[in-house]
Amino acid sequence: MRIIGIDPGYAIVGYAIIEIKQNKKLLLNYGTIETSSKEEFANRLCVIYKKLNNILECFKPEFASVESLLFQNNQKTAIKVAEARGVIILALKNFGIKIFELTPLQVKCSLTGFGKATKQQIILMTKKILNLNETIRPDDAADACALALSGSIYI
Repeated sequence: MRIIGIDPGYAIVGYAIIEIKQNKKLLLNYGTIETSSKEEFANRLCVIYKKLNNILECFKPEFASVESLLFQNNQKTAIKVAEARGVIILALKNFGIKIFELTPLQVKCSLTGFGKATKQQIILMTKKILNLNETIRPDDAADACALALSGSIYI
């Protein structure tokens, strides 16, 4: 079974695909979808949609864990992230993928058992669970890995 974790954004979208076989979790791929601030916003959404579709077509995940949007101080930024998140949800639904929407608190609790875990603690647990030698970079991709792992609990 394959799960994609997605850390939504409009400048950078983090993604990670894990596969679960016989209770072993294997990281298949991870990275970011990046858009240019010089592009018109609608074009940035199209880039996210097209690139995510390519990833979904290539890896064919059955499930997705997408970070829920939390209130942000900058409403303009929050609205743009919400619009990008909508494009992401649309792409996932078009592929018939079951979606789990997780808060950062749920991710922290599922990986560490502690809702106030630090970013470093999440990174260490992600590395340990996936048996990785190196830390996943950038942070958006690392967050997506944590989301994918957390989503595996709900399946």
